Amino acid sequence: AVAFGERVEVNGVTVGFHPAGHVLGSAQISVEMNGLRIVASGDYKRGIDPTCAPFESVPCDVFITEATFGLPVFHHPLPRVETAKLLTSIKQFPERTHLVGAYSLGKAQRVIRLLRDNGYAEPIYIHGALARLCDYYVSQGIDLGDLRPATLEKSDPSAFKGAIVVGPPSAFQERWARRFNEPLIAFASGWMMVRQRAKQGGVELPLVISDHCDWPELLETIKEISPQAVWVTHGREEALVRWCELQGIAAKPLHLVGYEDEGD
Repeated sequence: AVAFGERVEVNGVTVGFHPAGHVLGSAQISVEMNGLRIVASGDYKRGIDPTCAPFESVPCDVFITEATFGLPVFHHPLPRVETAKLLTSIKQFPERTHLVGAYSLGKAQRVIRLLRDNGYAEPIYIHGALARLCDYYVSQGIDLGDLRPATLEKSDPSAFKGAIVVGPPSAFQERWARRFNEPLIAFASGWMMVRQRAKQGGVELPLVISDHCDWPELLETIKEISPQAVWVTHGREEALVRWCELQGIAAKPLHLVGYEDEGD
């Protein structure tokens, strides 16, 4: 493994790894040769997240950036505001089990930590698919509080009344989810800004919590790094390319084969 900030030489090319702030261990990669430095961001976010190292702006000549939410319409609310919505819902509907959909790596642990940081000290129940990753986060010093398995086979569904259950979104389309007591479906994703997506997914409580930059954060990052050229990939490339051109920055879309899947 290579540590953040460490530089290695590969066939005359200097390679470095820098925090991306996306999930625990996520890294940008810089490559440098003959005075030219290129940085590939990978997935990244700029918001504060106690479950991973924060994004590091790395000066470079060419910046390869994602653009998952690369449209001016995307302005993400503060995560603590979205977390407060969930806590308010629990108080309003104490008879219902709140099922929170969150991707197993990064998002689930972030949602759990957000709940803890907002004062929720009750046990949080997790789907089995999250157990190993949550254990790993805890082993890395990230406090997630009291986590318990959401095992229905050994419990009456009413035992989860008023509880929070976190699991991968795919699990909520299965019979597993319908066995809880009056389940209220929530989903933590930047895409929950799009109401139609929430409606189509049967999401009753959309939580706009993203592990990607919104439009203002993408612009802020490019301004900070001040590259000579920007290559845009994975998302809404055209708008960000156009903005760069208006700023006098050379830019182009970089279409990567097999990299069309949406993030959250």
